[in-house]
Amino acid sequence: MLELTGGLEYKSAFSDMGEIRMSDTSQIAAAAKTAESAPEGPAEPRFRLNDYAMLLKPRILSLVVMTGLVGTLMAPGGGDALTGLISVLCIAIAAGSAGAINMWYDRDIDLVMRRTQHRPIPSGRVDPRVALGYGLFLGIGSVWMMAAHVSFVAAGLLLFSIFYYVVIYTAWLKRRTPQNIVIGGAAGAFPPLIGWVAVTGSFDPGAIALFMIIFLWTPPHSWALALFRKEDYANASVPMLPVVSGERETKRQMLIYTVLMILSTFAPVALGVSGLIYGVIAACLNYRFWVLNWRVWKAEGDKHSKQLFLYSILYLFLIFLAMVADRMLFVPVI
Repeated sequence: MLELTGGLEYKSAFSDMGEIRMSDTSQIAAAAKTAESAPEGPAEPRFRLNDYAMLLKPRILSLVVMTGLVGTLMAPGGGDALTGLISVLCIAIAAGSAGAINMWYDRDIDLVMRRTQHRPIPSGRVDPRVALGYGLFLGIGSVWMMAAHVSFVAAGLLLFSIFYYVVIYTAWLKRRTPQNIVIGGAAGAFPPLIGWVAVTGSFDPGAIALFMIIFLWTPPHSWALALFRKEDYANASVPMLPVVSGERETKRQMLIYTVLMILSTFAPVALGVSGLIYGVIAACLNYRFWVLNWRVWKAEGDKHSKQLFLYSILYLFLIFLAMVADRMLFVPVI
């Protein structure tokens, strides 16, 4: 509430009114300026479609959908299109469910990290309890749909993938060990395995090969991010490898896992799942991955790590896309 203070000289009725109006106007302007500069409080939670989409971690979801789809396409027999479509839809919903529950659990550290502090929960746009309920609803629905329309085996594996990401990785490993992303990397490797099992009903060597590519890709991908976001993780007390063991050790382990990943990408060729076209494309993509990783190793600090991180996302897309292209235009190696 604005008040007028003393100190005015009353020379005439007109001068009184003029000075009072001028004083009143200046105080209103000053109050408006103060209000504009005052820090805003937390946003009131309210329904915004974009915020609920963000809870699903759409960037990760795009990789999940891609790799899950490739799993269904690469499975022997191929299955019917409807089964494949339902399977990929269930995989996507389950991944979104795990992402929402992860954001609910990690809301305290998301508030500290610059990379995540504008997410829907820490910014106050979505109530944590609503986010948890949303995630649980999607998870239960995806597993039920997979069981009802595909198979109980695929549904069981889908349920285990949600449990692995939410409980084993998020709640147990992430804040306790620098090897969190190595063991927890299995969570992101499930989609092609689930897609394959949804079509065949069995765990074949080809499905394991697709799983291993993502499992071994995860450490260099995640540690590249951790190198240029090291301060963020340190502030949030998340024991990522660069924070605990230093940059040099992180880069050394990135090289090791990159070698293992490169070897794993040729497993589909060795198993006869993929042919010459995939092998050539994989070799080219692997060469670029190794060159960027070597630059990270030789450079001081986190130089080139962001470039490697961004390329690693494109790399995984193209590796799995190459499998589909090879399947359509199969050329045997021998």
